[in-house]
Amino acid sequence: MSRRARVSPAEAGLPDGGRRRTPGLRREEVAVLAGVGVSWYQWLEQGRDITVSPQVLDSVARVLRLSPAERRHLYVLAGLNPPALEAAPEDRDMCQGLRRLIDAWMPFPAHIMDVYWNTVLYNEAASIVLGMRPDISQNCLVAFFTDPLYRARMGHWEELAPKVVAQFRSACSEHPEDEGFRAVVGEAKARSTEFAELWERRDVLPGGQNRKEMEHPLVGTLAVEATQLRIPARPDLVIVMHTPLPEADTAAKLEWLVSPEGRRGAMYPVAG
Repeated sequence: MSRRARVSPAEAGLPDGGRRRTPGLRREEVAVLAGVGVSWYQWLEQGRDITVSPQVLDSVARVLRLSPAERRHLYVLAGLNPPALEAAPEDRDMCQGLRRLIDAWMPFPAHIMDVYWNTVLYNEAASIVLGMRPDISQNCLVAFFTDPLYRARMGHWEELAPKVVAQFRSACSEHPEDEGFRAVVGEAKARSTEFAELWERRDVLPGGQNRKEMEHPLVGTLAVEATQLRIPARPDLVIVMHTPLPEADTAAKLEWLVSPEGRRGAMYPVAG
């Protein structure tokens, strides 16, 4: 009822019709625009025990101009499995704030991926430590299997690879018909027989934390914990923060690597 009161007849594509005793749309108007019966729509507002389909709820959500979060909330109120999270249009312009976030994580590596694990942003430490750079594949899954620099630095790569593939399959399972995921898997299979073999295991793991041990040519052993974080307002993005572990004096080494002296000795230029 509150959302119905917020939508004007003009916004719904209806003639004004003169003065109204209540703001917004009438129940009858919502019912007609959504293609449902007036009585049924009244029962829906009253929370009666009626049969509700996702298609009808989507029609009501469209008429009431609900945001993605409000549409999910409507599904929950109706006792249905909510649709996948979507980024609202007003939340899509968050990249500057996310850039500040990962830059504030310096001197520790951090990067941001989209749902397909394509790199969106990365900080200077990710360039210096992980070897992220413009001239390699910008998909983190493909780069994991094909970037010789990353593989040369990554200790226990063979142990980590099955977890990475299982976590990507878990991400795929949330979008089973998405051609974007199929394209990434197809490219990874074409470029790496190791990926193809691991993919056929059909293992599934949720994205969480991965321990990484690396051998950097300037400072030697580094031990970090990579944690995947999600932002409710931007469900299409994943932030990966690398936290130094206590061993190998990792924190101090990372601080030196991003210092002016360390940058001069880096194998690849810092990302601009």
